[in-house]
Amino acid sequence: QVQLVESGGGLVQAGGSLRLSCAASGRIVSINNMGWYRQAPGLQRELVATVTSGGTTNYADSVKGRFTISIDNVKNMVYLQMNSLQPEDTGLYYCSTRARRTAWGSWGDYWGQGTQVTVSS
Repeated sequence: QVQLVESGGGLVQAGGSLRLSCAASGRIVSINNMGWYRQAPGLQRELVATVTSGGTTNYADSVKGRFTISIDNVKNMVYLQMNSLQPEDTGLYYCSTRARRTAWGSWGDYWGQGTQVTVSS
């Protein structure tokens, strides 16, 4: 199996910063990409940012210029530096990866349990 463990969430005032970390472990042969998604109460889960193993990034328009995603291919970790946080950034942040467990197997999508980010006004 593949396990993802997020950390770094918490309560912060508007304008503040947080850094989320996510470690992927288990039987992983290769990773295609890793990413962060979030879900606010009553809303659907939405993309925040993704990064490929080659370093190509993709951001939601709402976080461009404020959030930075990065990947450590050696440690199988992904980070999300969040600056200028706003109350609308509040939500449960999930880490995700598309990974392969064997050299010739299919790619699978795996999710963490989430870490709460709360931004007060």
